[in-house]
Amino acid sequence: MYVEHLRIPIGSGALHVERVGRGGPPVVLLHGFGTCAFLWRRLSPALAMAGYTAIAIDLLGHGESDRPEDASYGLAAQAEYLERALAALRLSGVTVVGQDIGALVALLLAASPRTRIAGVVMLSPPDPDDLPGATIRSLQRRSARVAFNANTLFGAQPALAALLRSGVTSPERMSDLLVARYLAPFVGSDGLTQLVQRATAVELSDAARSAVAKVVGPVLVIAGDTESPKPSLSWSALLPASNVESHRLAGVGWLVPEDAPGILRDLLVSGLAAQRKS
Repeated sequence: MYVEHLRIPIGSGALHVERVGRGGPPVVLLHGFGTCAFLWRRLSPALAMAGYTAIAIDLLGHGESDRPEDASYGLAAQAEYLERALAALRLSGVTVVGQDIGALVALLLAASPRTRIAGVVMLSPPDPDDLPGATIRSLQRRSARVAFNANTLFGAQPALAALLRSGVTSPERMSDLLVARYLAPFVGSDGLTQLVQRATAVELSDAARSAVAKVVGPVLVIAGDTESPKPSLSWSALLPASNVESHRLAGVGWLVPEDAPGILRDLLVSGLAAQRKS
């Protein structure tokens, strides 16, 4: 299977891109908070086998992408960086799949008049009016306790491990090895500081909120049903110009690609096919 790793300059640094498959309709995969392109390791090959080209991107400041000190890491800024990356890759008409905050970045990308998006798939998207969201607020509280204890030996590990494990319903789906893989970009004495800075950047301006509400085209929302508290927002109401379809997965946590990769693969392949026909 064709696999290619790229670094795409976007002005404030470079983004790491992993492309799996080629020649098929492009599907851009955006991870969420505390994760990286590694999140899509099982989905990318499945999409390629189904005839798509999977393009997993590390957001700036995450994974193997650059993390310049003077860059903005807000959601609108991340969408702008992705616009530049897609232009450099000469991609248009892409479907964008985003996990938690990556889902909001996907919406902002779809809202841009400079980018033609075929459709958006949101996995466990947070409420735009409740950012950074309950999950990240919980991490911020844990991070404050870790910082208070001044235990730089473990750095971001306690806070990030707890966040990741809260996203799955069975411990074996987030093993110590997996936690260590996701933790790798935040290892070191400044890892916790960087993680907290990324959490602080999870916000939307009034202009960005207005733009999101004007997104048109098909939007597929997939979420687990074990989130606490359970989200009560209506994405159909928040996206009045879009054709919104929602799936709530029984017995699945908010980190859907880790908790239910097979179910997600089937839903996504069928959803992509339906979006392409619409």
